[in-house]
Amino acid sequence: MASSTRGPVQAADFVWRLDPSADVGRAMLAASRRLRESGIDTPQLDSAVLMAHALGVSKTWVYAHPQRKLTQDEIAAFQALVVRRMQQEPVAYLVGHKDFYGLDITVDKRVLIPRPETELLVERALAWVRVLIGEGEKPRVADVGTGSGAIAIALAVNAPEAVIYATDISQGALEVAAQNVWRYGLGEQVVLLPGDLVSAIPEPVDVLVANLPYVASRTLKTLAPQVRDFEPRLALDGGPDGLRKVADFFTLLATPEGSARLRAGARLYLEIGYDQGESGRALARAAFPSAHVELQADYAGRDRLLVVIT
Repeated sequence: MASSTRGPVQAADFVWRLDPSADVGRAMLAASRRLRESGIDTPQLDSAVLMAHALGVSKTWVYAHPQRKLTQDEIAAFQALVVRRMQQEPVAYLVGHKDFYGLDITVDKRVLIPRPETELLVERALAWVRVLIGEGEKPRVADVGTGSGAIAIALAVNAPEAVIYATDISQGALEVAAQNVWRYGLGEQVVLLPGDLVSAIPEPVDVLVANLPYVASRTLKTLAPQVRDFEPRLALDGGPDGLRKVADFFTLLATPEGSARLRAGARLYLEIGYDQGESGRALARAAFPSAHVELQADYAGRDRLLVVIT
């Protein structure tokens, strides 16, 4: 996650008004300029996304109709969104959704915004789930710390034969995940369960996936403002070294209670920080001395996944 050295911006910096005669193109141009001045890295894209949301149309439509005049209500709606973005509020929260693995995932401030790097976890776990399906099995999968449900939804949509248990300690997160389950009609396939780590999983599973908090507490203040100031700390803060929840996860799995949640030969896929590979591997090996443990790199060549084959 990127850091930021930009200091706090005063409220007066966010006073911004459009010309009441503005059309789509001029409004987006003005918004792009103001967003750039506010330190936003993708001002043109953000202004187009926010305009499309304000008008209830696609981004493609917005680009194709730059001379379309805006009503006063549309101007007011667009202005309000732009001002919030100027204050670093993430676009995903402003529009209420985020693209993930080809799906449109509902999000709000109760959940972490799905990241592109997490698609690698889905890709690798899904490959193994499909192997099991090809062998005639109906795999049981658990998504621990499901948040918005993005991982569980992506697995379920792409492997309809699988049963997915999605757990989270946050009731608010489960409410958001429930919206996504309902949206994709997966109520009979994805089971949402309140609970910490693996405690709520009701039966042994073949595949266990997790994107637990892994940001070291001391580095939270260095995160980009749109992450640090808006996304839930519960989903970010991984303790002093960033691996507190991962350590708790493996400690629990090493107990009889935890191991009972895994079928013979179960596979675990965990997302980790780019600099946590060896530490994460040590935790996995301590919990599963006889298992095969490997690190898998993301497309930038950095450690991203911890894979345990029990």
